Amino acid sequence: MSTLFGFVFGVYPYICLTVFLVGSLIRFDQNQYSWKSDSSQMLRTGSLRWGSNLFHAGILFLFFGHVLGLLTPHSFYGHFMDAPVKQMMAIYSGGAAGVMCFIGLSLLIHRRVFDARIRATSHPTDIAVLVILWVQLVVGLITLPYSWAHSDGSVMLVLADWAQRILTLRAVDAEVLVNVPWPFLFHVVLGMTIFLLFPFSRLVHVWSGFAALGYLFRPYQVVRSRRLNLPPGHNQPPPRQPAARV
Repeated sequence: MSTLFGFVFGVYPYICLTVFLVGSLIRFDQNQYSWKSDSSQMLRTGSLRWGSNLFHAGILFLFFGHVLGLLTPHSFYGHFMDAPVKQMMAIYSGGAAGVMCFIGLSLLIHRRVFDARIRATSHPTDIAVLVILWVQLVVGLITLPYSWAHSDGSVMLVLADWAQRILTLRAVDAEVLVNVPWPFLFHVVLGMTIFLLFPFSRLVHVWSGFAALGYLFRPYQVVRSRRLNLPPGHNQPPPRQPAARV
């Protein structure tokens, strides 16, 4: 194992995690007006509805699937589900969500790059973030055949133990990842890099999305019309009176 490999999978994860958390707090404290995702809906709707819905539905499923899949200890689900079963569930569900997300993200990139009005108002980092996510998604889809080849769940268990050690701040042995196929390693490194870039891009609006879950359970807002119980035409100007003759 080289020194670079040990740094990338033994030290780099902690750097990304620190920048992700501390950077998000600093940006929220220092520059809250930039805490948003600039919408281009007013410029042109076009393929935005399909692209945005497919992308967000797919990416949310993939995000929580990765969180539960990697951070749930095997001792917790091992009583009622074997690792190969969990692996096949991840392949089928993750593959379907990945294809859906790929279609949506491709539509969004095409819209932002090839629509002159939207491209003119887009910041370079907006396009860069979409491209990075697209590459990460493609690599994730490439891992599916490798996951099928390792349907016993061995690679999944190795990656899960590594991720759990990172999150719980335990000692990490990067050597356990040496024999992991390259698409998984590339997928992991690019995923960590996305967390590193998170506080400096439009991705920070994800925090607000998670914090706004209470919006779904808010009490109803009662809106009453100002014309309630008023006769028709009450807000019309009075008829013009003819001028008096002298």
